[in-house]
Order: sequence, then C-alpha cells, then structure tokens
Amino acid sequence: MRKIAFSLSLPMFVATMLPGTLHAEETEISAEKDNMTEKLKAPVAEKRPHSFTHHGITIEDPWHWLKDQSYPKIDDEDVLAYLKEENAYFEAHMKAQKPLVDELFEEMKGRIKENDSTVPQKDGDWLYWSEFEEGGQYRKHYRKPAAGGDAKLILDENKLAEGKNYFRLGVLSISPDGRLMAYAYDDNGSERFELHVRDLWKEQDLPDVIPGTLSNVVWTSDSKGFVYGLANKNWRTDNARYHKLGTDPAEDIEIYKEENDGYRVGVGLSAQEDWIILATGDNVTSEVYLIPAADPTAKPLLVKEEKAGVQYSVDVRDGEVWVHTNDTHVNFRIAKASIDNPGDWKTVIAGSDEHYLTGLSIFKDFFVVEGRVDGLDQVDMHDYATGKRTQRIAFPEASYDAGLSNNPEYAADKLRLSYESMVTPDTVYDYHLADGRLETLKVQEIPSGYDASQYETERLMITARDGVQVPVSVLYKKGFRKDGSQPLHLYAYGAYGYAVPPGFSTSRFSLVDRGFAYAIAHIRGGDDLGYQWYLDGKLRKRTNTFNDFVDVGKGLIEKGFTSNGKLTASGGSAGGELMGAVKNQAPELFGAVVAHVPFVDVLNTMLDESLPLTPGEWPEWGNPITSKEDFEYIRSYSPYDQVKAQDYPPMLYTGGLNDPRVTYWEPAKMVAKLRDMKTDDNLLLMKINMGAGHGGKSGRWNRVYETAEEQAFILWQLGMAERN
Repeated sequence: MRKIAFSLSLPMFVATMLPGTLHAEETEISAEKDNMTEKLKAPVAEKRPHSFTHHGITIEDPWHWLKDQSYPKIDDEDVLAYLKEENAYFEAHMKAQKPLVDELFEEMKGRIKENDSTVPQKDGDWLYWSEFEEGGQYRKHYRKPAAGGDAKLILDENKLAEGKNYFRLGVLSISPDGRLMAYAYDDNGSERFELHVRDLWKEQDLPDVIPGTLSNVVWTSDSKGFVYGLANKNWRTDNARYHKLGTDPAEDIEIYKEENDGYRVGVGLSAQEDWIILATGDNVTSEVYLIPAADPTAKPLLVKEEKAGVQYSVDVRDGEVWVHTNDTHVNFRIAKASIDNPGDWKTVIAGSDEHYLTGLSIFKDFFVVEGRVDGLDQVDMHDYATGKRTQRIAFPEASYDAGLSNNPEYAADKLRLSYESMVTPDTVYDYHLADGRLETLKVQEIPSGYDASQYETERLMITARDGVQVPVSVLYKKGFRKDGSQPLHLYAYGAYGYAVPPGFSTSRFSLVDRGFAYAIAHIRGGDDLGYQWYLDGKLRKRTNTFNDFVDVGKGLIEKGFTSNGKLTASGGSAGGELMGAVKNQAPELFGAVVAHVPFVDVLNTMLDESLPLTPGEWPEWGNPITSKEDFEYIRSYSPYDQVKAQDYPPMLYTGGLNDPRVTYWEPAKMVAKLRDMKTDDNLLLMKINMGAGHGGKSGRWNRVYETAEEQAFILWQLGMAERN
C-alpha cells in the first residue's frame, strides 16, 4: 500500500487607474466591434536608468525597478500601481468582449460534469475517492470500508477555501493504521503549504500544525509520526525532518540536510512500505538514501553516490533495490542490487535506442516498466525471475496518452490505467493480468454532448531547418479545408523533458467548433522521442526548441492547414518563454499569441542566485555567472533581451503576483519593453492575478473562465468574435 492519495510534484493574474510615478502615452486603439468610441491609454512603465556588467558586457535594463527590491514581500507602491494600471487596461479592453467570454465559459462549463467523482480505489481496508458537487469549485474527499459500510467525508476543500481568494491542496496522506490524515494547503499561491493532521476517528484536527512545508508527507510504520520537508527562505526544500505527533514542530529532528543550493530533497515510500526513500538532486543528477520506515532517525543508507549527469530512482522489494537509471544509456535501463550492497547495479533490462524507459513500478508478483516506442506510450509487465516482458497492454488508437494511474496496493492482480487521445475522452480502465482484459470503469462524460465521429486527428512529421523530423498532433472537425483558409492554434511546451501528450481537452472544442485546427508540436526540449530529444533542446541547443516551433508553424502553413496571420499560439511558463522567442523570431506568422506566466527574462533570472529556482536551473539553461559562453548564448535568445523595433502580433501576457516559479516582473518587464519598442498598433494586454501564483486562479470554474478569456482574445484578434 502506498498511503499517498496525491502529493506535490518536485522536479517543476483593479478596476481603476492609479497615477503613481507612471506616465501613459496616448495610443489610439480601435475598439472594433465593441461600440467603444473613447480612446484608451496604454500604460507605459517609466524608464529608470539601471545597468550591470558581466564578463565585460554591460546590459542596460531600464525596467529593472519592476522587480520589487523587498521580494518576496511585494509592497513597492510604484510597482503595484503599474500592475493595477495594466489590469485596468486589460479589463477596459475585455469589457466589450464579455459576452463572448461568457458564451465560451458556458460552452466549456457545459462540457464538464458538475457532480463528478473519481473511481474508488482500494487501499488496505478502505476505498478512497473524491467528488465535485454541482457548482462546487473544489473537491470533497471520501472513504468507506472495503468490506462494506457507509461513506464518510474526510476532507472538504470547499470548506477550507471559504473566504480565501486562492486555495490549493498539496498533500493528502493517510497513516498506515488508517486513523490519521496529514494534509497541507497553500492559500495565496506562494507554494508555501501549511500542514495539518486530522484524527479521522474523532473527526477533529490535532494541534500539530507546521507552516512553510514544501514536500510530500511519509508516515512512519507505527503511525506516530511522519517525515516531511520545509521550504527554506529561498523556497527550496533542502531538508527532511521527522515530526513525532504531539511534539513542538520547532523540535522536529532534521534527518537530512542538503548543502548543494541547486538540489532539492523529496521523500517517498517503498512498495512494501518498509523503507522511506529520500532523494536529492536537480534536473540532471540524483542521489538516493534509504531510511527504515520503522526507525526514521536511523542513519540513512546511501544507495549510490551522486555522479554529475546521472539520474536514478529506486524501490525496494524483498531485500533487493530496483533501479531506473540513465547511467549507461541515454534512454535508461532497469537494474537491481542487494540491499547489502545497494550501489552494485546489475542490468535487468538494458537501455535501447528504440524503447525509451520512462518509469518503473514494483508489485508483489511482477514489475511494470512504462516507456515510449516511436513516441507512443507503452505499459509492459515483467517477470522477476527472468526480467523478461510477459505482457504489453494493447491500446486501440494510433496516437494516444496512456499509463498507470493510482495503484496503491503492493499485492495487485489488476492495474488501474488512464487512457485518452485527442478525440477520445479520459477513460479509466482496470487491466486484469490473468486474462489481459481491459475493463472500462469510467469514460469522461460530456454533459452537453460529444460525438467523436465528427472530429479527426492526425500525427504528422514536419521537417525542421536542420533536417530533423518533428512530430505534430493535429485535431480538427470533419470538413476542415486544408487550403489555408482556416485558422490553426499551435501549442507546445518544450523544456525539462516534459512531453505534451496528445490527450483530450474539452476546452479545445470551443476553437475547433469555430473552424480552428488545434495542433500540439512535440518539439525538442521535451522527451517525446526519447531522452536525447530532451537533451537536444537544452543548454547550448536551446534554440532548437524555438526553431522547431517556428518550422512546425511554417510546415503546417505549407500543408494548407492555415496561413500567415491565421496561426495563433500559446504556451505557459517555459512554454511562455517559447512564445516570447518565436514572436521575436517570426512575428509575421501569428495572428495572436498568448503567453501565460512566461519565463521571458531568462538572463536576469539565471544571474540572480537568490531567486528560488535559479541554482537548480543552471543544468537546464546554463550558468551565465561563471560562463561567458553561457551568458552570451542565453542573451542571444532570452525573449526580453531580444525584443526589437519591429511589428508584433496581438499579444496577451498573464502572471501571478505570488508566483515563486516565474516571478510577476518577468511578464511585467516584457510588456513594458514591448510597449516601448514595437512598431505596430496591435493590441498588447497583460493580466496579473494579484492573489495567485503559477497556476493562475484556483477553483475549477475560475480556471475555466480564464481559459474562456484567452480564447476570446484569440477569436477577437482574428475577427471571429461573432459566430457566422
């Protein structure tokens, strides 16, 4: 049993104008089709002299002041005034589009089952699931005895979120004896979680409260305490601590402290629940320790000392350590070792150029290897004695997203799977190992109706400028004309080895039903075609990612899917960096671009090692502090540094004031510089969520509304605000 229902993952937006010290230039913006006759003033952030020199190169940055110098506290009146002025400008322009936003919102909402629930899953003596009530923003979590009995509400996120502008549940973890529940939440978007413990039998919270956590929670075998991690002042989890219930958290025992500023510490539990697995590392290097779950203060057992560029993760079964690592092959291998000599790894499944091994899961009678062949997900069962594959699950479509779902029990005779494609709604299966049968447990319901036969999907290969073939997944409605006359929306991420799956999204159909094709570019920087695909889009190969996206856009135009000016694009975070780079490189392609929480001030961020993520990000982007070559290369593509005097497409930027991952000043500085330098009259808007973080507003309907705003902006700028 893995007693974690879900947890944090560690790897990785005012209605009145305020004057302040800002000024505004009178930019004439034609409010077409919105019956507005007045001219709106575009906010313009004041230029204030600021420069810095690195490696003999001096950089002028007159909008440096938009970074509040007391960060993470944000109280600079000039900064807040500018952000509020931008928000007011956004609201003033979007006011006339509100009927369209509302129309889109109701469409999207109509495709979401309001009183939805997850499929119950057995974990020990209990069945666990969660539900949304009709109209509810957040989930309710339930359980009932597996042997039969009444359901009991164990956590109501809606109640916890009452009176709050933001709420996100980060951890929910049940103790081995089933009596206690640890849960942690963030109520301002800063990703500093407050941890609580509830006695489920007495239905009351214990006095144990720990603020400032940023980690998973792993219970000890006796259910008398747990291991967790605190965020330090730089929002990095550099520790693992043991809390014994009933004691002062200030006296918790630090069982591990990481000295490398770029590393983060995470904790988990082995399949047999006898070992706490403590992992430390960054995006490319890892080191793992094992601690007895019955004795959390015992000296951690090192599995294998870190080696730069080597990643590994482990599980333990009957005295053997099972390892998933890239030490001998870029696409990883599976190995094992004795617990007595955990670093002596013997290959069980060798690395392969064709089969990219993405994960290992241990069960009592078999182990599961997840991976990709030609970019398509595979789930394979293997025999412990021989290591050979015994079963591969066959999936019905040529392009899809599939994998293991929630499988908490060690002794399993069936596996919970999730499956979807761009035309197939999210489907939950149980795969029965005895006969290889897929049992459908739930298919995502579309209350307003959905007919898959009305849509088509393709997987294309587009040739990039260096000859590499880039996969693209495309969705469109039947009857779509490939004569360049229709619009296409292109999406990608392209960083950290994250592959954007060709999955199902109900919100896309608001564009597709209005004549758009929707495409996902599987560009380098993700690991869609293997780990090397990721390596070929990072560090000194980072520009491959941007070039791939531009070349995919041009390739789709050549194939008649759309034409210049009818191509729109969006991306968030590192995908927002992508948006910044591609509109600098090829602005003529796009009819509208949306960049969410965009990582666009890359050079300045990578030079500031006091920021939460920076030291751990150097293996991904390079270290411009120590390397002049890295400095010059990052500067050559950093979207903020490469803004130039040219025409740009209509653009919408978003951010979160409390975002610790991509700070609010990145989109703010980018928009300020664009307003100063761009040579067109196209609309440029920015929306900063003043009480949220990296994920935008919390609550399912708030998030849907923001998606409706994005699509309304795109349709408006393409002259499609009114349906034919």
